[in-house]
Amino acid sequence: MPTSILTLSLSLIVLALGLSACQQTDTDTTNLDTDSWSCQTKDSPFTYSVCRVDASELTNDRYSLQLFWQASNDQPLLTFDTLLSTLPKTETLNFAMNAGMYNENYAPIGYTIIKGKEVKSLNLKEGGGNFHLLPNGVMWWDKAGHVQITESHALDEQITTGDAQPWYATQSGPMLVINDEIHPQFNPDSTSIKLRNGAGICRDGNIQFVNTDEPVTFYQFATLFKDELGCSNALFLDGGIASALYAPTIDKLDKKEMGVMIGLVENKE
Repeated sequence: MPTSILTLSLSLIVLALGLSACQQTDTDTTNLDTDSWSCQTKDSPFTYSVCRVDASELTNDRYSLQLFWQASNDQPLLTFDTLLSTLPKTETLNFAMNAGMYNENYAPIGYTIIKGKEVKSLNLKEGGGNFHLLPNGVMWWDKAGHVQITESHALDEQITTGDAQPWYATQSGPMLVINDEIHPQFNPDSTSIKLRNGAGICRDGNIQFVNTDEPVTFYQFATLFKDELGCSNALFLDGGIASALYAPTIDKLDKKEMGVMIGLVENKE
């Protein structure tokens, strides 16, 4: 074969391979779906896993944020595996985590609304423990999918006046960030460290769900939401043995038992 023909043939092969590679890369980028939601692991300022969802995506029919607690037999789901087994085939659970504190029967101890039904009334009592480290708050959203985190007494007033009509709600405490300010009772010099999980409504239009991969203080956790993630309001959900995350894209598949769970569901229909 003449040298000129051989050179031309090799050039055509290289060009074809290059086009094929470019096409594959474009397909992979689309499948990652990073514009709507994503999960990542981070190692600064401490190690943590974070799942983000664009809040505007929750007002359409494709994505929905949901709370899960009981199966059809009225028994607590307890685990992510059981939750997955109950989902319709047309739905995918993109990520999920523990949604708040619970008692010995895995029932929620704070205000809980699931699909408009009140499971537990708003808890405005004073007491001990993290839940009552006031102010505490509620992560809630209406039927249209608009998500907010509101201090508990403020939400009580909004419900009374009809300005808030929760379709889903989960109450926990303490608040981590309140209107761009860290909870006033958090001590920067605290030595109380635990695994912690929480959620924040952020200024860039995203909702951030964080599960720490190492023990941290409340002040460190709140600072992450306020300064690193840019969240104006953030809520502590739970910690220690109850801190759990399901995020298959980053290989997080906790097997812990818990009460109410919160998850991002994608409708495939």
